[in-house]
Amino acid sequence: MIDTSRAKTFVVDTNVLLHNPNALFAFADNHVVIPMVVLEELDKFKSANNELGANSREVARALDKLRAKGSMRDGVSTPQGGLIQVVLRYDDLVGMLPGVNDNRILGCAHLLKREGRNVFFISKDINARIKADALGIPSEDFKNQKVDFDALYTGWVAIAVPATLVDAAYSEGGVPVADLPEDEDRAPLCDNQFVLLKDEGNEKRAALCIHEAGQKSLRRLNDDFTKRYGVVPRSLEQRMAFELLLNDNIRMVTLVGRAGTGKTLLALACGLSKTLLEERYNKLLVSRPIMPLGADIGYLPGTKDDKLVHWMGPIFDNLHFLLASEERDPDDVIKRLIMDERITMEALTYIRGRSISKQYVIVDEAQNLTPHEIKTIISRVGGDTKIVLTGDPQQIDNPYLDANSNGLTYVVERLRGQALAGHMTLTKSERSELAGIAAALL
Repeated sequence: MIDTSRAKTFVVDTNVLLHNPNALFAFADNHVVIPMVVLEELDKFKSANNELGANSREVARALDKLRAKGSMRDGVSTPQGGLIQVVLRYDDLVGMLPGVNDNRILGCAHLLKREGRNVFFISKDINARIKADALGIPSEDFKNQKVDFDALYTGWVAIAVPATLVDAAYSEGGVPVADLPEDEDRAPLCDNQFVLLKDEGNEKRAALCIHEAGQKSLRRLNDDFTKRYGVVPRSLEQRMAFELLLNDNIRMVTLVGRAGTGKTLLALACGLSKTLLEERYNKLLVSRPIMPLGADIGYLPGTKDDKLVHWMGPIFDNLHFLLASEERDPDDVIKRLIMDERITMEALTYIRGRSISKQYVIVDEAQNLTPHEIKTIISRVGGDTKIVLTGDPQQIDNPYLDANSNGLTYVVERLRGQALAGHMTLTKSERSELAGIAAALL
């Protein structure tokens, strides 16, 4: 049993557990306090048929296992050497509305601090953290799954090299990694990372290569490129993205970029090519978060497919553009492909529990998913399936996520350098000059 008078005491808000039920065990050998009102709030979500409901039930099961080992009122030791305790008592805070759940949770933290505990309030609610600060209680966001978005892995690096290495890349099809100039400031190359070899004597001369998984040499990418449903790369970044999207050995691709950089269009063009032309996959499955915080589509009228039309508008727009070269009307082609189940639109709500085999999966707007939701989705993928996650971490609708804590940026950093994963950050807007200006300045 830990000494609660000496250990740090973390009072955990409801939104942290809904964000990640494993947060219960993320505080090492410290004292974790769950106010009774948090359990009451979790109870309201337990019957929901979405990620929040699943997380609420997972927290309940974890606490029930702990309860079998001892009294939650007195606290139960965790495998990490910490203590998890449910506390009923709380202070009525002067100047704050009584009966408000957030204030009761803060009242619990205030009581423990008044009793001499080294209290920290953990919440993903900014206003709640501000209130805690006003009460003199140190408060923090849940940082266990946060990354530094400003230093996010881009997927490629430019290296100045002698002209002889650029010549070798063209004549030999690549160069050994060991021949690259040494640079203490440059991080070691990752699997599936792109390298732009720039002639140090002529900046306009370069060779684009990729460091493939398990290889000791860089492979140069061909300059010629076959159109995919009328789409060709318009930039260096898009060329690299295409390489990842079309490589069957890379099972997971993440594309991060602001609006207009072509993330969704590139993914769909490659997905259609791999599914319909090469028949490498049985179907193209496209999904996106239905609403912030995972609200269900049941509130909309009509069948599931009728409801999805409202949320898949951007996907249909891109499909219409890609299939415009077909002899038939693009709308008719899309309807036929959906009817034949070569293209499937699915709400993320219904992916939980499935096993997705031999499909090219695209999850759009993935920046609105939590790390736990991303894990749930990727864990559904079979060995012969490819999954692509796209999104703009600077356009997040989920009130409890930001550029540093969303699931998309988290998975980019966590799977960096894995042989089955590849990433590309797109920065140049290709939609239109106006769209590029708006994305940059507004």
